Amino acid sequence: MLNVRIQPATKQDVPLILKFIKELADYEKLLHEVTATEEMLKESLFCDNPRAEVIIAYCDDRAVGFALFFHNFSTFLGKPGIYLEDLYVRPEVRGKGIGKMLLKHLASLAVERDCGRLEWCVLDWNQQAIDFYRSIGAIPIDERTVQRASGDALIALAE
Repeated sequence: MLNVRIQPATKQDVPLILKFIKELADYEKLLHEVTATEEMLKESLFCDNPRAEVIIAYCDDRAVGFALFFHNFSTFLGKPGIYLEDLYVRPEVRGKGIGKMLLKHLASLAVERDCGRLEWCVLDWNQQAIDFYRSIGAIPIDERTVQRASGDALIALAE
């Protein structure tokens, strides 16, 4: 039986958060897209008006995973929701329930904060994650495709 605890990240955790982000990006074959820095994370996560929150999973006092999330809003429900941007568990402890513990923690926060939804995206090729999400009752929203404007396209749209 693993001794796991989940707690909110602190400013002192920023180097660890960035390390987790890079490990996740490497797993997703997207490390080349990471431009975040510790300073950027400090400014966004631990300012007067934080843009997102982070929880960290510890197994026997060793950090083994994290979730980064923020609030969105459903006009149809008239309530806020929680959007899970990143969920990552280190490979050596996958399959031991830590990912589920992180999601249960987020679900509890959503209920506590009177949110109507907990949502996230998963890469199409990540069948292990898809199977896990199905096992906990998550359903795909197949009739929607995520759209993104970033970089030069974002700047052009803003002009």
